[in-house]
Amino acid sequence: MSHDRLLDALIPAPPAWSLDWQAITEAVPEVAALQGCPQDPTHHGEGDVWVHTKMVCEALTSDAEWQALPPHQRRSAFWTAVLHDIGKPATTRMVDGRLSSRGHSKRGEIMARQLLWRLGLSVAEREQIAVRIAHHLIPFFLLERDDPVRLAARISLATRCDWLALQARADANGRIAPDLQRLLDNVELFREFARDAGCLASPMDFANAHSRFEYFRRKGRDPAYEAYDDSELTVTLMSGLPAAGKDTWIAEHMAGAPVVSLDAIRADLGVAPDKPQGKVIQEARERARKHLRAGDDFVWNATNLSRQLRQNCTGLFADYNARVRIIYLEAAPDVLDARNARRKDPVPGKALARMLERWEVPDLTEAHEVEWIG
Repeated sequence: MSHDRLLDALIPAPPAWSLDWQAITEAVPEVAALQGCPQDPTHHGEGDVWVHTKMVCEALTSDAEWQALPPHQRRSAFWTAVLHDIGKPATTRMVDGRLSSRGHSKRGEIMARQLLWRLGLSVAEREQIAVRIAHHLIPFFLLERDDPVRLAARISLATRCDWLALQARADANGRIAPDLQRLLDNVELFREFARDAGCLASPMDFANAHSRFEYFRRKGRDPAYEAYDDSELTVTLMSGLPAAGKDTWIAEHMAGAPVVSLDAIRADLGVAPDKPQGKVIQEARERARKHLRAGDDFVWNATNLSRQLRQNCTGLFADYNARVRIIYLEAAPDVLDARNARRKDPVPGKALARMLERWEVPDLTEAHEVEWIG
């Protein structure tokens, strides 16, 4: 049975909507690590993360809204619930005498992305799950944030806010806590806020791609503002794990275009990939500035796996009035391994593991255009 069919087979179905936890943990052993992971009893009187996760899944699968979803949407929501706290065992510690799992949402996003990639789930569905895990606490406190509209807009461009609210309601109902009603009320406030902002069941609407790009690049902007598009050139930023096919894509789609390649610069400067990269980055940025000043379209070719790394680049490009396009490429794990093994200088396994720990897939908040291939 294929991995995605196995994931399907484990989802509760009518009329019983029953859960087989033994089958789930056998199929996804990482879930078993939730057993014995403690939680602050003030907010989780039900017990450890394993008990909480089971209660959340039971709350979700008994929810009429979830049951009414089309099968593929039920699948995404169900596996979000199963994996939503998968980052807690790695982040739980005592802080000032209390249990804390600060950072577990981000850690869970990365872990779920790696896990579902290895299980062969499509990029689109996997990212729906990973993004909801990254933001699964937001409906509980969105209105406490400095710029809630911006955060709701960002979420809406990656997943649907109503689906995130459904997950949060199950998360609240899957616990024993004195503030349970407050959490449920906040989830409904999140729904209303997103509805009023026009992004509950669809992405936030912007006048054009440049307005969207500038809105997420500069704080304090009105999402309804139509920004003047003064773009003078286009920079294509490549993103993807080593051996994902970036060089091949460039050769097929942008043959003849100038390329600022970090791998090529490392070779020119004699800097090994596992050594400090300051000189390489400095030289790459200087080469990019020459193209930017000349108004030449060009390609920036590197792995660019984290949002922060990409923002360091796109910020530079935007300062020169460049239109930014991100091309993200992906391949299955076995394909990457085979390609890497055929390389003249294969990427060491430890280096690849470090890359996977900061792997974030680009979204529409980061550029004028984002294309996923693979």
